[in-house]
Amino acid sequence: MFRSPRLFSLFPLFAALLAPCAGAAESAGSQPYAARVERVERGALLAGPTLARIEMGPFSSAKRIEPELLSQLLDRAGEDAGQAIGQPRCTITTYTVRYRTVGGSGEATDASAALILPSGRDSLCKGPRPLLLYAHGTSISKSHDMARLRGEARLVAAMFTAQGYIVVAPNYAGYEGSSLPYHPYLNAEQQSADMADALRASRAALAKLKMQAAPRLFLAGYSQGGFVTLATQRAMQQEYGGEFQVTAAAGLSGPYAMAQMADDVFAGKPNAGITVYLPLIGTSAQRSGAAIYATPGELYESQYASGIETLLPGSLTREDLFKRGKLPARALFASDSQPQADGSRPYFADPHLVRSSYRAAYLQDMAEHPCSATPGACPSQNNLRRWMLKNDLRNYRPQSPLLLCGAAHDPAVPFYNATAAASYFRAQGAAPVLLDLEAQAQQDEYSLYRQGFARHQAAVRQQAQKEGRNPDEAVAERYHARLAAPFCLLAARAFFDKITAELK
Repeated sequence: MFRSPRLFSLFPLFAALLAPCAGAAESAGSQPYAARVERVERGALLAGPTLARIEMGPFSSAKRIEPELLSQLLDRAGEDAGQAIGQPRCTITTYTVRYRTVGGSGEATDASAALILPSGRDSLCKGPRPLLLYAHGTSISKSHDMARLRGEARLVAAMFTAQGYIVVAPNYAGYEGSSLPYHPYLNAEQQSADMADALRASRAALAKLKMQAAPRLFLAGYSQGGFVTLATQRAMQQEYGGEFQVTAAAGLSGPYAMAQMADDVFAGKPNAGITVYLPLIGTSAQRSGAAIYATPGELYESQYASGIETLLPGSLTREDLFKRGKLPARALFASDSQPQADGSRPYFADPHLVRSSYRAAYLQDMAEHPCSATPGACPSQNNLRRWMLKNDLRNYRPQSPLLLCGAAHDPAVPFYNATAAASYFRAQGAAPVLLDLEAQAQQDEYSLYRQGFARHQAAVRQQAQKEGRNPDEAVAERYHARLAAPFCLLAARAFFDKITAELK
């Protein structure tokens, strides 16, 4: 099935042809989040469903994507790709819905979502269809819109909608037309509320379109979306149990162990992309009442502090942010700031993002209040650390089947997020499936995805050597978003198919 390293030329191929060618309540507000939510008809449909134009190139768009186009795409990717994705069976059409939801401190706001629908003569495309509520990965573009079917969105549509799934893909509050002036990034309570509201609005939109979803509800998401998926699974168990019944969930390369990640970063082991992720987290925490600083200049060095709270999401690309000096590319801490883990030297340079005094205060709290594998028991007195502890997802027992997929050498979201979450859930009596794409010795129903992942890494290395580039750096650049993502999505679909077959 995966006989060629061309398999996930699949991911860039979709990019080329389907889109443009080119725990501490006091520190997080005086009241719990639920008590601070404004009176708003959450999930109410504000506008739509509106037919969205699918971007086919810089100067063209279409109302729908027929199975024939996807077939041509898979043919170009080679036999392996066609077998991995499966023969496209449904036409893909996207709609936009706008709905009422809440922000990070419970304030009333609005947001939008893509409603990606299957249709066609095939029996798989007609009648009540299973519904996938999909959470996307980190975007720094305020105009991010899943309805355009670019990048991640078109990969999801090809893998799921073309095979008969209805997909609801929220853009999240703070993106694409939302009036919220920031994004509540990795705020578990708000993001799960946003997902639930998008689903409510989409159900109303489906009724208008005279289309019916089957009772099966699946949750999935990659990177930030993996975090949002687990937060949503938790919320649908604990808060919306009478309204939503989750059939299964798949968290893909998500930062579930937020407390451990934050402690590792400040202990001298930063992860790739941290100079972008930290300002997103910082603004989210501050706007949600966590009081992680008195002014931005307390956390950030002066040359970056001004305007940083409105910088992300915005209109600049990552490259532009770095070129214009809005953020450093990798320098998180001062060159002489200690401690520094082996291999972390690029994150210690000048100019740098985080003030040394702020790091010192965080490290002092770590020394005085070490955290265990149960984050909720940590008595931290540092407000940023308390915010991370509050949003750590090792605090519930999944009641529906759960897949945790990732890859052991991920430089952006360390794989220990998945292993730590899986260990915690097992201790609570749950039985999540843990999939490491690097674990080649294991033989199971996911072996083919591991083999394809390994071959694609080898192809990237080979190409880098031909171009005179460093193979390790070439793999690291693509590892999280372009290498692991497609294979985890394939594994999620296989997981859902297996659960569906067991329910019949």
